[in-house]
Amino acid sequence: MEFLIASHSLETIVVALFSSVVGGLVSYILQRKNFYYQIKLKQEEVKTEFMAESTVRHFLSHKSYTDRSFITLKNYLGGFEDDELRKILVRAGAIRTYRDDGSEWWRLLSRMDEYIDSKQKAEGRK
Repeated sequence: MEFLIASHSLETIVVALFSSVVGGLVSYILQRKNFYYQIKLKQEEVKTEFMAESTVRHFLSHKSYTDRSFITLKNYLGGFEDDELRKILVRAGAIRTYRDDGSEWWRLLSRMDEYIDSKQKAEGRK
């Protein structure tokens, strides 16, 4: 009789342990999938801004033009409010300047030396 009681409690322990392991694995798998989908959602949320920054860098890296007017950039990057576009430009590494006529122009900070060289060459020709 004692053997049956010991055997029965051993079975109970094994079943409880097995249930805990299976439950833990299922919980782990579900949490992992949930985490994966949360990451994908977050990436989609910032995808628009990331692509906008890439587009800004593309336009401001053009070989012939170190500067682009805000109006030109706004035309090519539609869907953004003016201040939102300015924030994107700053995140892309651009700086703002104003021309004598009051128009707003942007250039990449990394191209500042190139801009200065072109200005010096232009002044040297005069």
